[in-house]
Amino acid sequence: MTTPFNAAATAYGNAGRLINQAAKPSTDLTAKAAGGGANFAELLAQNVQGVIDQGKVSDQMAMDMVSGKANVVDMVTALSETEMAIESMVTIRDRVISAYEEIMRMPI
Repeated sequence: MTTPFNAAATAYGNAGRLINQAAKPSTDLTAKAAGGGANFAELLAQNVQGVIDQGKVSDQMAMDMVSGKANVVDMVTALSETEMAIESMVTIRDRVISAYEEIMRMPI
């Protein structure tokens, strides 16, 4: 019998795998720019990886809570940090889409 916690952990693992696949596209978007600085795709991949890492920390904290090794305050703090990281990534995504749409509306 699968418990809701196990189902949630499995779903999170599947989401993390999908995000990892999406962060590594088939074309080389991480090639260095001519200026030598970090490019947007590299920064985005780093931020996505940071969200995944934060989620893993929250998952471990939840497991520790269930086994009695962590307290409620630490778990809630870890979950709140993960929520903030996800909300930040969603905001970045929305702004990138908005900028792309605005560029597409520009006359050539």
